[in-house]
Amino acid sequence: MSTATDQTQPNDGTCLPDYPGSRSPRCPFDPPPVQAGWRRTDGLTQVRLGNGHAAWAVTRYDDVKQLLGDPRLSADGHRYPQLMETQNHGQPQAFPRMDDPEHSRIRRTLTGEFTVKRVEALRPHVQSLVNRFLEEMIAAGSPADLVRAYALPIPSLVISTLLGVPYDDHTFFQTRSATLMRKQAPQEERQAASGELFGYLLDLVKRKEREPGDDLISRLATERVVTGELTHRDVAMNSMVILHAGHETTANMIALGTLALMENPRQADRIRDTDDPKAVAAAVEELLRYLTIAQDMLVRVATEDLDVGGHLVREGEMLVSGLPSANRDNSVFESADALDLDRDARGHVAFGYGVHQCLGQSLARVELQEALPALLRRLPGLRLAVPLEEVRFRHDMVVYGVHELPVAW
Repeated sequence: MSTATDQTQPNDGTCLPDYPGSRSPRCPFDPPPVQAGWRRTDGLTQVRLGNGHAAWAVTRYDDVKQLLGDPRLSADGHRYPQLMETQNHGQPQAFPRMDDPEHSRIRRTLTGEFTVKRVEALRPHVQSLVNRFLEEMIAAGSPADLVRAYALPIPSLVISTLLGVPYDDHTFFQTRSATLMRKQAPQEERQAASGELFGYLLDLVKRKEREPGDDLISRLATERVVTGELTHRDVAMNSMVILHAGHETTANMIALGTLALMENPRQADRIRDTDDPKAVAAAVEELLRYLTIAQDMLVRVATEDLDVGGHLVREGEMLVSGLPSANRDNSVFESADALDLDRDARGHVAFGYGVHQCLGQSLARVELQEALPALLRRLPGLRLAVPLEEVRFRHDMVVYGVHELPVAW
């Protein structure tokens, strides 16, 4: 028998507190303080999302894992259009907005490109890019914007190469991605950006089918489209998701991770002074846990009445996962608000959890494991070029980070 508390929320979000965002910012590395209060008390709190919809904010670690692992909680944007309002009409649905079995069917066509073995084979290429952009930044002179000079081009070039997207077009896809990430962007701007990016990739998929190369889009076009397993539009939409996520997330982790380490110099020394790849890998896991840049991307809808964290969630109600809050749950991670690179941070949910867990997490790990140590070792005197309070944090974006990071050495 369920012991869940019946706290039915109004369907329109009337009189509910706003879900933390630009009006309740992080400070600067910690989740919004209100989430800690929610986590310590009820765990689930009724809120209004930025799009006006009512939802349950899920803030405890175990509850977030249930939210992301329970098949009764749907990510299906066709079944629940409020989950994908920015998509243009006529565009196919991307695999993160599907439920199984269709989600697994599409995801299986992509996973082979992101296995640990395949990604490890890319490590020398990542290392060469790290060295290239680091030397170019140094040659251009101090100070520099670490985002534009280093953090952004490395993952952008890696994901462009993997997909087969010409890097010469990076300004086009980065500006459109930035619009899609901006929480307060007008709906028409977001739909225009989505349509332009989708159209660009659809043309590219058709060109790759005629003139294939050694890249993911070419393989999907020549191996999956020809069999009818995927359409050109399926390939374009899922390539858009990968391109969009592949540079935005890792770029922000490199920049925000660098800032966190500059603010915690003893922790930075733990990376700078070791030549043990396992120690570096463990440090990256702790940075992922501590910073957790996916702020409010993972929303689900209950397909039936169910108990989440002792609360009755009714069929049709929305839930949003507070990944940053879950990773600061002291019942799971001791002294969770401290950055401790000696911690065993395995089990964090920075990449999500369950069947929708981030497809590209192995690639992100390799990029971080190479970019952060190289920067710290090559520039031991790296420091902020402006006071911390002048750094513009991405409170207004779906993925947290910094808009720019002025550094000197």
